[in-house]
Amino acid sequence: MAGVPFDQLQGEIWYNGSFVPWADAKLHVLTHGLHYASSVFEGQRSYSGKVFKLEEHTERLRTSAHILGFEIPYTNDTLNAVTVELLQRQNLVDAYIRPIAWRGSEMMGVSAQNNTINVAIAAWAWPSYFDPEQRLKGIRLDMAEYRRPDPRTAPCRAKAAGLYMICTLSKHAAEKKGFADALMLDWRGQVAEATGANVFFVKDGVIHTPTPDCFLDGITRRTVIELAKRRGFQIIERAIQPEEMAQFEQCFLTGTAAEVTPVSQIGPYQFTVGDIARTLMQDYDKLVNGRPELDIAAE
Repeated sequence: MAGVPFDQLQGEIWYNGSFVPWADAKLHVLTHGLHYASSVFEGQRSYSGKVFKLEEHTERLRTSAHILGFEIPYTNDTLNAVTVELLQRQNLVDAYIRPIAWRGSEMMGVSAQNNTINVAIAAWAWPSYFDPEQRLKGIRLDMAEYRRPDPRTAPCRAKAAGLYMICTLSKHAAEKKGFADALMLDWRGQVAEATGANVFFVKDGVIHTPTPDCFLDGITRRTVIELAKRRGFQIIERAIQPEEMAQFEQCFLTGTAAEVTPVSQIGPYQFTVGDIARTLMQDYDKLVNGRPELDIAAE
């Protein structure tokens, strides 16, 4: 897939109720979602032909749309069934799935009360989000310039497209310096998250993670917390100051795309890829690949 533009991939995309050829899934340039970021999306993973926590992702898509002031015009059952059928039609087993909903082109301006709500779902083969070799060694993160905003200034509980603008800027800046990603602080100066993943730290066998009060409480984040508890690890959710990173021994990221990825460096701070990070990475891999002894009830 490397080097092939996404608009040139082959297959079908589910678009407003129908499966259409990949190249025909188009929208007008005066679409409100394109100009004003009035769109919400999800990132899902299929392992061995089964979408991991599909129902939770679909419900979060609906919740995100509601927060942005519109409703998804399809039931959760319909979206879930379409997702499964799409994988079959695409002959995909291990894949990434991207549902997205957005305001259409009837009105062009800040207000778009009567615009049609469009929904599409695409799926494609998906390699490792981070370089596999570097992932085992621990990836390197820069410190981002931009910060996660005050919840009073942005709909932080929604997985909304507009919230990712500063993520793209931060990741691009980090990559230009040779880093894999960037760690973002929040508007208070506390540790928040990476550009597309939640962050965890380990000190003296105890796992610490920022309280998700201005960023998404990720589905993978919650899953890994449950895995850690099953292992008997103590989890503390709290405000974390950036200078505390000097005292942490291990660090790892979690996310649908990132899965569980150890971190070896954040800015001036160094970490080891230790047993806790490795254990949770292995446990998560077993879980998503259907090992029943590690099955976790959906939250």
